[in-house]
Amino acid sequence: MQEQGSLIASLLPLIVLFGIFYFLIIRPQQKQAKQHKEMLDALKKGDKIITNGGMICEIVKPEEDFIKAKLNEDTIVKISREFVAKKIED
Repeated sequence: MQEQGSLIASLLPLIVLFGIFYFLIIRPQQKQAKQHKEMLDALKKGDKIITNGGMICEIVKPEEDFIKAKLNEDTIVKISREFVAKKIED
């Protein structure tokens, strides 16, 4: 009986540490990734976005894996969805 009590007492700090780690690091990252995915899925023509490279552009045509975006009146580029950092709210 003494060995079981000492085993639980020795594992308790590890369990508490894992719980703290989960709620402070893992869970917020999962929530942020879910919000980013929802934002990517909701992109539509006319939305303004910022890419990971810092370019600000306007969506011309959202496709499944890529987005056609207009940098200026003459330049249209094709951007992978993974490189969209955020949507600019007007």
